[in-house]
Order: sequence, then C-alpha cells, then structure tokens
Amino acid sequence: MAIVWLPEDEISFPHPDSVHNKDGIVAVGGDLSVDRLMLAYRWGIFPWYNEDEPPIWWSPDPRCVLFPKDIKVHKSMRSYFNQQKYTVTYDTDFERVMRECKQKVRKGQEGETWISEDFIEAYCRLHEMGLAHSVEVWKEEELVGGLYGVSLGKCFFGESMFAKAPNASKYGFITLVRKLEELGFWLIDAQVVSQHMLSLGATTIPRATFLEYMRKNNAQKTYQGDWNLLLNGISKEIT
Repeated sequence: MAIVWLPEDEISFPHPDSVHNKDGIVAVGGDLSVDRLMLAYRWGIFPWYNEDEPPIWWSPDPRCVLFPKDIKVHKSMRSYFNQQKYTVTYDTDFERVMRECKQKVRKGQEGETWISEDFIEAYCRLHEMGLAHSVEVWKEEELVGGLYGVSLGKCFFGESMFAKAPNASKYGFITLVRKLEELGFWLIDAQVVSQHMLSLGATTIPRATFLEYMRKNNAQKTYQGDWNLLLNGISKEIT
C-alpha cells in the first residue's frame, strides 16, 4: 500500500489494519489539531517526525507496552524509594517538562529532539483540556526529571521523559505506574521498543492485539482534568 498523504482540511486516517509497510507509517501530512490528535490516539496512531518534515503518523508492529502489574523495580531503585530521594508532582509545569524533554539529546543524535514548537503548542492544548499530563520529579526545589503523555480511557500513551539526576525519570515513571495500576489502567503505551522500557517491565504485542485494546478502550470513560487531583484520590470522569 502506498503512503497516504493527509489533507489539512479533513480529519481522517487510513485504518492501521491496512498498513503493510515494515516501518509502520500510516500516513504523512495533515496537522496537529486537537481533533486529529484525538482521532490518532483512539486508533493507536501517534505523530513522530523531525522539525523540517511534514507530520508522519505511525502505528508500529509490534507495539511496545507496559502492563502496570509488570512494572519492575530493580534493587538499585529500591533505595531511592525507601529513602524518598525525590518528590513527585503531576501537571505542575507541563510545558516546562516538554521543553526539558526537547533539550534531551539521544544516542546518535545531535542537538535537540524531534519535539518542535508545533509539538509543544499542540500538546499544551491537550494539557489545557485535561487530556495530556506531566509528571515532575523534584530534588528539593530543583526539577530533576519528568515525563509527559496523553491519557484516554484506561490507557496512558507515554511520549517522552528526561532526567537531570540519577534515576530521576525512572523514579517518576514507576511512581506514575503504581498510581495508574491503583486506578485500574490497562496499559502504558511505550510506542516503539527500547531497552530502557524493556528493563522496566515493558513487552511487545502484535499491532492487531494493540488495536483490539484500543477498540475496547474507546468505550471506557476518560479521567479528564488535573492529575494532581486525580492521582491523590479525587477524580473527575467524563464520557
């Protein structure tokens, strides 16, 4: 199947079931409007592209996911929790977390990550709607780690994380996963396979299995609003 180019004036995607290229590219083009992003996540699609490229939309096969009950807390991390080395907050400074992730340099990459100003604008809009969330990790008054992603139904779609102190992003991620398990979340989507996520207990599942989760997830209620309230026991649900 040839790569589909999306018009900006129509919110649609080819269904991921129809994707047969080895990379998992669903389509190219379109924009990062709220409606398009929400449709993408509901269909198990996410945007990932360089700043000088048009939007590229992905649904890889296999998919890397973490089932909350499978989170691994290695011995080296247990002392961090026993000593409560860091403090974790939620939705305290979403844009700052995104910008810290933007500055993170990945192996084999020069300069900033793929998180462009368009990405920051788009996901800040989702955050204002109570659908995109951040986790902040603090050492006293200093922000030393964090992550952000999108929450729909019983699934959290992780986008990126950063650390400026030892194991800070792991500390925030493990804390979040434990909270989501208490709330009955089904899975955390890690999108593509990485050794980092596998070491935390993630696994891979066929795209068809992941899309079945998405079909069921779309019938679930979404917790929408400030996660500082939700994850501390006060929740607001919408259909």
